[in-house]
Amino acid sequence: MEIRQLQYVLKVSEERNFSRAADKLHLAQPSLSQQIMKLEKELGVQLFERRPGDIVLTFAGKRFIDQASKILDQVEMLKKEMLDVAGMRKGQLVIGSLPITGAHVLPSALPIFQREFPGIELVLIEETTTNLEMLTARGQTDLSLLSMPISEQGLEIIPLLEEDILLAVPPNHPLAKQQDVRLAECLEESFIFLKKGQGFRKISEQLCHDAGFEPNVIFESTNIETVQSLVAAGMGVAFVPKMVTRGYPSNHPIYLPISDLKPTRKLVIGHKKGRYLSKAANSFISIMKNIILQGEQ
Repeated sequence: MEIRQLQYVLKVSEERNFSRAADKLHLAQPSLSQQIMKLEKELGVQLFERRPGDIVLTFAGKRFIDQASKILDQVEMLKKEMLDVAGMRKGQLVIGSLPITGAHVLPSALPIFQREFPGIELVLIEETTTNLEMLTARGQTDLSLLSMPISEQGLEIIPLLEEDILLAVPPNHPLAKQQDVRLAECLEESFIFLKKGQGFRKISEQLCHDAGFEPNVIFESTNIETVQSLVAAGMGVAFVPKMVTRGYPSNHPIYLPISDLKPTRKLVIGHKKGRYLSKAANSFISIMKNIILQGEQ
């Protein structure tokens, strides 16, 4: 059994498709299938149940994934610790991010980090909240930018920022003339939400439920900028974190504080519990904290 075979099994499990996994691993699909079959033969068990259009882990496969994840994480931590001993002249830092957060924070943080640590390769993974929490808990990212609440129990959390959540309304909307808005007034409004699977979607739904109504969602998008553009065009209203309102073009929505609920979003950096944090990882955390602090001033 080889380390690379463990990596192959994990990637097939994530993608649930040999072709996609092979692309991500930069392998030919027949070669990947051959390696998995070779490992199954060596172990004397079947790891995957092959179905038309789908791949499902067997009981043995699930057990294998659990242990393989731990082994690969230990190998990666050992590498990072040795690189620290060598003085951070080379290495890799894998950063996970939610698309909303990454687009507005990372462009400031990544150049600073690369100037300070030119020998460290930065790898960025953008995923939905559910997937990103899972990858972080498995140790497949060193650090991840997440928003509370966190579902995964195997994560340690470092607070970064608590920011207001605002209601974005079209410039010609009757509410646009107000200084703030009570969410209870928005019972009849048409809402534009991010698609399901993103943490801010859950927050948005919960805000409406807390205000006592079920939102009428007329459009969904994976991109918060698209959401704002639709609001500016008069298609509906939307919740947005304060962070994304900065530097928006002149044809922007009107952003109103929500006076009755005063909602906020808590941004954090998460990493796997007990995971060794390299000097590079700790430096990245410090850079992020400084950028957030400067943004609040």
